[in-house]
Parts: sequence; structure tokens; C-alpha cells
Amino acid sequence: MKKLKYTLFTVLLLVGATSFAQEEPAQEEKQPGHVNTNKFRQLYNEFATPNQYRTASGAPGPAYYQNEADYEIKIELNDENQTISGYETITYHNNSPDKLEYLWVQLDQNIRKKDSPALEKDGSGMAPVIQPGSVVSSYMTDPFDGGFNITEVSKDGKELPHMINFTMMRVEMPEALEPGDEFEFSIRWNYNIPEHTVDRARSGYESFPDGNKNYVIAQFFPRMCVYNDVEGWQNYQFWGNGEFALPFGDYDVEITVPADHLLDGTGNLVNRKDVYSKEELKRWEQAQKSYDKPVIIRTQAEAEQIEKGHSTKKKTWKLHAENVRDFAFTSSRKYIMDAQAVKFPKGDVMAISIYPKEGNPLWEEYSTKAVVQTLESYSRMTFDYPYPKAISVHGKNQGMEYPMICWNYGRPNEDGTYSDRTKFGMISVIIHEVGHNFFPMIVNSDERQWGWMDEGINTFVQYVAEQDFGENYPEAIAPNSKYPSRRGEPSKITGYMAGDQNFISPIMSNPENVYQLGNNAYGKPATALNILRETVMGRDLFDYSFKTYAQRWMFKHPTPEDFFRTMEDASAVDLDWYWRGWFYTTENVDMGVSEVKSYYLTSNPTAAGKEMLARYGVDPSAVDAVYVVEEGGEDYDPAMKGKSMIENAPNLQEFMMDNFTPAERAKLKTPKHFYAVKFNKPGGIPMPIIVEYSYADGTKEKVTYPVQVWRKNDAEVTKVLATDKELVGVMLDPDLETADVDVSNNSWPKAEEESEFDSFKEGTED
Repeated sequence: MKKLKYTLFTVLLLVGATSFAQEEPAQEEKQPGHVNTNKFRQLYNEFATPNQYRTASGAPGPAYYQNEADYEIKIELNDENQTISGYETITYHNNSPDKLEYLWVQLDQNIRKKDSPALEKDGSGMAPVIQPGSVVSSYMTDPFDGGFNITEVSKDGKELPHMINFTMMRVEMPEALEPGDEFEFSIRWNYNIPEHTVDRARSGYESFPDGNKNYVIAQFFPRMCVYNDVEGWQNYQFWGNGEFALPFGDYDVEITVPADHLLDGTGNLVNRKDVYSKEELKRWEQAQKSYDKPVIIRTQAEAEQIEKGHSTKKKTWKLHAENVRDFAFTSSRKYIMDAQAVKFPKGDVMAISIYPKEGNPLWEEYSTKAVVQTLESYSRMTFDYPYPKAISVHGKNQGMEYPMICWNYGRPNEDGTYSDRTKFGMISVIIHEVGHNFFPMIVNSDERQWGWMDEGINTFVQYVAEQDFGENYPEAIAPNSKYPSRRGEPSKITGYMAGDQNFISPIMSNPENVYQLGNNAYGKPATALNILRETVMGRDLFDYSFKTYAQRWMFKHPTPEDFFRTMEDASAVDLDWYWRGWFYTTENVDMGVSEVKSYYLTSNPTAAGKEMLARYGVDPSAVDAVYVVEEGGEDYDPAMKGKSMIENAPNLQEFMMDNFTPAERAKLKTPKHFYAVKFNKPGGIPMPIIVEYSYADGTKEKVTYPVQVWRKNDAEVTKVLATDKELVGVMLDPDLETADVDVSNNSWPKAEEESEFDSFKEGTED
């Protein structure tokens, strides 16, 4: 056993020296007083301190609270002059431990005032080429005369002092609102409805040549701000990009419109018998039992006949909604409507589509299918959809979301034809906007501050639902292909991440402060979550953790830390390195194969081996050592390449004979080749090393090294490959899973790029 002792000593020595060489940090990391910049350090400095309201696990704490706002609203839509007038009574419930001296109310329509500062929030210049429409809108017309006209703020008929600051109104109460108390007050208002096809408003109307109009109406009433443990009052002004922060509550809404309009909105329609025709009511009852296809409630022929008239009578539609954060509705005499039931364990949900004839045949074919798929896919990823319905409304150039209702673009040509781009654009926007029911309508994040928490998370689940749609409706996509998702796949974000750093902001930025909102708040976080699911965590761990987050925070107000902490808490995966790289910086992913060296083992002492042993004061003759020879190196013998390591190192075979039984020896591997593959990382974000090794016999092997290989040296790492096959190729990230911004350094031998001349030559050959 003496020989075993010496051999083990040598092995330990060699491993220790090799390990030291691999883990030595980059030079800048070794300077005295160097700040800890290790990518794997914890996010203690970036995260808020856990407390009784929000725990370190990412769950609501024992003292978590949220205030509520209930609304009774009566409005009238004037179709002659495109105005809305309304009266509302708000009951505000102070569930916080704080005494509130005043209340803050949002007046988001004020962004549409003629003198709105939002019109001048960005810099401008004179471009060499300008579209005619931009010239007219920018220099030849006055701004739209919008904004709320507040005519009354009162309690029990007595005026309440109030102050309006742009899109926020402070309401003074006779006395402070104590914890556990409620305050009821009323507001009367009116405003001009914008034409959303002209100025791209989030809501408004579309005008048709015959004078008819389709209304998609939201932000139409003064709404309470959120008061919570994070912001206090969230009264950050509405500048246009950062969307909405709203409390939950119950709504009773009465909407008076022309009698020939078809209307629907947030909540249950409580007077359906009064506003539907007998035939429409009959069809609605049929739709409630139709689980495989939609039932047409109002047909195209009926809508075409109705839109020829212009009723001077009025009709009031009454809706009731519970535990929602907002309210929106749509109304027009042009509308077609269809509906289908979707079965859930706790009750059926109605999937509804509303659209003018201009949307057909595309909308009748695909809209409700997309709604159904969204409800099913999102519910699988989060929780069963808890509301009674989900409505998709066709609005030209629109894509906007509210509880139980959303407006979506996608219009065929006048002859009814449409391209794949129009079709998939429509299906995708429906999935996205209906999906917003989950994020942020139920998992109620602060959109005004953290745009990615609703848009990015929602775009990620949208990607999942789109792929489900492609599988469930293969006739809608090209044969043998998958749904052409615009966002979510890693390769589709690399152009942005490799772009000019002067025009890129971290995901953890306010939506008003970024240059490329689509990439920043939608594309990059969606891609980050998709990579986290498919490559870093795996679907099982990710899906369990993601569902835990959704269920912990449904009908509550989560922060980014709540999401980050829950994903780690439910999975036992340390992800601080991931959140830091993807969400807190503008760094990108770039890994490469910088070097591949070939070795064989021998029992013949080598110059390099003897030199290393001498450094440690070891006499080579006193140890039973196995020496490593680099191909082409000083002691390299071509005759020994490709032989079994036992053939090249007889003392290794002797060691095996002395220390292992025949059965044990039969299980030992005897590789012929040793390769040291060096990976480098020009990019800032560490990622797992996914590599495909190709061998001379035509076989391939895919190996994943965990991201922790970068923890001690963020610049480069070497992995040894021991195999009985000759290595002929190394390909990093072969399936483009990591959003690597530069794949030109991903292969060994390095792939030769085709010259422009070669490309031209190929293009001219017959």
C-alpha cells in the first residue's frame, strides 16, 4: 500500500496546482482594497431590507396591508360631440397602520390638456426627412383640447378643498383618516374624448367615413392612487410611458349610450335582459354552454343593418365588478360579438370577442380562439382565472389592457385578405393584452415605477401561450414550424444587448427614463425569464417557483424584490448573479472558445513535470507519478498519441492491479485522449457553459457546465475532457440558448467567415 500512498500524494499535488491555476482571479481583483465586484455576491445592497410587511422569502409579511377603493359611477357618453360626463362616489378604506392627512386621486386624462407639460418632456431636432403627417401634427395643428374638467369635489353635498397638480389631485378631508376607518366623497367631471387613431391615445374613438364611431374608453374617471408600505402615496405623475398603480375595490357602474349601441366592459352585465334583444339573449345562453367553438351573439349582417341607423334614444348598461383595480368599457353600433365558454374548476369563464365588420374575416376566425388559449395557458402557469369573462375588442392600432377587457389591433385589407404578419400580429397582441389580466390586473405590480414587472413578465408568459397556440391550432401556422413569436427567444434580443450603451438602460429603470421601452420593458425581461426557465433552472423548478410567486401575490401589490426572492425561495437556486447581470446592469452575454490543447499521459518523467515537483521540493524518483504531455510540446512523442493511457503509463496499470479487484477494474474508464478546453468571457453576464463536442467518428456529446465555473475567475476557465475518441470540434451554445451577442468566437476550429467576394461569386454561379 506504500505505492498507493505516494501516488495519492502526487495526484493531490497535481490537482491542487491545477486548481490554483484555474481559480486565480483576474489581476484587477487582486489589488489591495479592491471593492468586491464578484458577480456571485449577494444583492444585499440592491434589495430593500425585509420587514413585517414583506419577508426575506418574498412572501407578504404578517403586517402586510393594502388599502381599497370602492366606486359607484354614473356616466353618459355623448356620441354627437364625443364627450363623457360623469359623477362618482368613492369609498376609500384605510387598512394601513398610518393616519392619512389627505387623499391623492389620479387624473390621467390631464396628459391630454392643451398645455400639458408631457407635450414637451422630450428633446427634439430637425431631421433631414419628415413624414407629412408628422409635419402637420407637430407644426400646423394645435394640441388636442383634452383633460378632466373637475366641476365638483364634495362630501355629503359640501365642497371639499382640493388642489390639482398636473395628473394628480390632492383632496383634503375634514379630519385625518385613522387606521381602519373609511372616507366617502364624490367627484363630478367631464372631458373631450380623443380620437385615438390620430394621436395614439390609450383610449378614445375611431371615426368611420359614414360618421359612425367605435369607442374604447379607459382612464375615464378620477381614480385613487395606491398607498402602501413601499412608496407611501404613489403619486408619481403620469407622463405617458409609466402606466398605472391602482388599488383594488368593487365597482358599480351605469353607462348611458345611444340605444342602438352594443356595450360591454369590466364586470358582470347585471341588466342583460334590458339591453339585449330576445335573439341576442338566446344566443348568449347558448354560448354559455358552448365549450368547443364561439357562438355569434350579434351577426355581421345584423351589425351592418344597425350601423345604417342613428338612434336618438338612450340606453343604460349596468355592470358590477368585485375586487378589480380598474374599469373600462367599449361601445358602438357597428359591433359584431361572439362568445365561448371556458371550463374552470370553480366555474365557467366567458371568452368574448367584439369587433366591427372591418375586422372580418380575421377576427371571427381567430380572436376568441386566442382568448381561450390565453386563459388556459396563463392559468396553467399561475392560477385559475378568477374573473367571469375576458373580452377582446378590435381597435385600430390599439393594444391596451384593463380588467376583463382589452383592445387589440389587426385589421385585414378592405377586400378581406390579410398577411401572416397581420394574422400573427393580431393573435399575439390578443394573447398579450388578455394575459395582462394576470399581470398586473391580479398580480398587481406598480406599473408607474416598474414597467417590466407587468410588461416583461407578461411577455414571457405570452411566449409560452403563443407556442401552445401553435401546437393546438397547427392549421394557423406553416407546416412543420412553430408559432413565430416576436419576443422571448434568446437570439432575438442579442442585437439590442450588443447595441450602443448610450441608448440602453438597466431593466430596473423607470419606464420614463429609457430609450427603447419595447426592448427594455418587454423583450429583455421576457427573454431573461425564458432563459431562466429553459436553460438555468429547468422547467420544473422554474414553473413551481413562478406559480408560487403568482399565487402569493394575486390580488396584492408585489415589488421586484418580492419576485426575485420568491423565485429563489421556492427553488433553492441562488439567482442573485442572474438578477444582477440581466436586470441591474446593461452588460451582455458573450462567451467563446479561446483555446483547445491536446494531451496524453505517460510514466516517463517530463521536463515540465520534474520542474513542478522541484518547486514543491519533491524528488521525482521518490514518487510514483503520471506525467502530462502536451501535443507538440517539449516531451511530445507522436507515436504515443491516441494510445490508451494504460499503454503509455505502465505504472498506472500497475497501480490499478494492486488496488482494484477485477470487477472494479472492469468498470474503470481508460481514455486515450485528454483535451484542455479554455473558455473565455468577453461579456459581463456569467452564464452556464453549454458546449457540444464533436468527435472523429461522427458522434457528438452535449455537456453543460454550471454557471458557478465563473465564480473565481470571471474572465476565463478551462475544462478537461477525457475521452477515448479524437476531438475534432467544439461548439459553444449550439442551440443559441444564452443570448450570446457574438457567436463568431463560439467554435473550435474557428468557423471561417465567407468573404463578400465568395458570397458574390456563389450568387452569380448557375
